[in-house]
Amino acid sequence: MTATAKRFAAAPVVAVVLVLAGCAAPASKEAMEVPVAVAKKFPYSVDVTTAGGAETGAMDSSNISNADLKAAIESSITKTGLFKTVVQGAGGDYDLTVTVVHLSKPSFGLTFTVNMEAGWVLTKASDKSIVMRKSIQSTHTATFSDSAVGVTRLRLAVEGAARANITQGLEAIAALNL
Repeated sequence: MTATAKRFAAAPVVAVVLVLAGCAAPASKEAMEVPVAVAKKFPYSVDVTTAGGAETGAMDSSNISNADLKAAIESSITKTGLFKTVVQGAGGDYDLTVTVVHLSKPSFGLTFTVNMEAGWVLTKASDKSIVMRKSIQSTHTATFSDSAVGVTRLRLAVEGAARANITQGLEAIAALNL
C-alpha cells in the first residue's frame, strides 16, 4: 500500500475520532453564576476586576476567560443582592479583584475533577484599604453520567469549580462587617 493510500485510509478514522472527541468549549458565564442568596446585603456599590483567566483555543481544553469570570461574578452579586449595585470602572464604594491562580484539569478519564484556586481581594475605594484578602480553593467533579462526551464533561467540571469558588468568595465577603 502506498503512502498516499495509507493517508486516505486513515482519514475517515481521524474524522470519526475528531467528531466523537468534539471541540473544547469555554466555561459558560451562566453556568458559573451562583444561584443562592447570601446572608448579608450591603448598601454599597462594587466594581469587579478579574485576571489570570485564559481563552479557550480550538485545540485547547476548557478554560475560564477573564470576561466570562467577571460577568459570572457580577451577575452572582446582582442575583444574590450582596452589594446594592455593580458598577463598571471607577466610582464604586468597593473594588473586588479576583485572580485565577491555578486551574488544574485532567487530560482524560471517565471522571474529571478540576481544582481551582483564586485570590479574592476586596478594597475600600475611598482610602484603598484592603478589607479582605483570601485565597479560595474549590473543586468539582463531573462524571460519565453528567456527559458521555469528554470535552463536555471537562467543561462541566471547570464550570462547577468556578461556581464553587464564586460561592465561597461571596460567602467570605458576606461574613465581613462593611
